[in-house]
Amino acid sequence: MKVIGMTGGIGCGKSYVSAKMQLRGIPVYDSDSRAKLLTATDPAIKDALTELVGPTLYCPCGCGVLQKEVLAKFIFGNAENMSKVNAIIHPRVREDFKRWCIGHESKEFCILESAILFESGFDREVDYTVCVDAPLPLRIKRCVKRDNTNEQSVVVRINSQMDQEEKCRLADFVIVNDDVQDLAPQIDALIDNVRKL
Repeated sequence: MKVIGMTGGIGCGKSYVSAKMQLRGIPVYDSDSRAKLLTATDPAIKDALTELVGPTLYCPCGCGVLQKEVLAKFIFGNAENMSKVNAIIHPRVREDFKRWCIGHESKEFCILESAILFESGFDREVDYTVCVDAPLPLRIKRCVKRDNTNEQSVVVRINSQMDQEEKCRLADFVIVNDDVQDLAPQIDALIDNVRKL
């Protein structure tokens, strides 16, 4: 099985492209969603994060619900704290992904979708990398509509991410999702190219 890592900045449409791949029978591991689930449920993550952030991180009522605003406050604008949190979560996500792969060994391809594929080092877990790209104005427009927010807050989020051009440069393949170029032939070409490699 060949593992394709798929990434792209906010508003580029990596999840949309992943969904198109899924329709072709290619399984997709959404690392962002899995990380959120594991952060909320994995005992090892919960214990380590509670020790790092404090006892108010998970609801003290006994239900164990993650208090997202407490975590957000802890990491906001603090690269060191963010790094410490990632050092707890990323290894568990990596293990979870490896277990997931075992259940899909019969497939020719699978996708590891991650917004932080290169930043997290998850690119080392895949055979090939793909960056979904889109023009900045379109990305902003999509996010404003999707998140019911304003342009300024979207730009702040975009600026906090790894540079999109750098992601494209690092990737083995680029898929352009600009609402002009057809995605189907680009996906076909990607699958054909990976199949030949």
